[in-house]
Amino acid sequence: MTKEEMTDLIIASKKAKGLKWEDIAGELGMGVTWVTSACLGMNSTDEAVAKKLCRILDLDDDVCEALQAFPHKAWDKIVPQDPVIYRFYEIIGVYGDTIKEIIAEKFGDGIMSAIDFSMDIDKQKDPKGDRVVITLNGKFLRYTSW
Repeated sequence: MTKEEMTDLIIASKKAKGLKWEDIAGELGMGVTWVTSACLGMNSTDEAVAKKLCRILDLDDDVCEALQAFPHKAWDKIVPQDPVIYRFYEIIGVYGDTIKEIIAEKFGDGIMSAIDFSMDIDKQKDPKGDRVVITLNGKFLRYTSW
């Protein structure tokens, strides 16, 4: 079973059961962003998590095995048309160099890890319109010389 087939079955079961990603993550005792990413095929789970997730969603062993498979993290290289995803391209296009400069000034020459990393997505009530709050938290990795 491919990661794409796995994702289709997970989403269909999630919808049929009327669950939200937060419900699934809560039952697993894990972060909603990471669980969602694993269910969408961009991360792998260990066996215990895969089995529990499949029990929650009433999915079979093929899905359990696919959840544990290492993902190939690739995506289309074209600019996406979905407005939510496109906005992230826009944010990086406008603020990417600024983010890089500020990280370099505060930490030195290096990068933020996307492996030793967490992300939280929250909703902040605001009388002028609710706000999306995204926190990216990655370990700083200094470039080395050799």
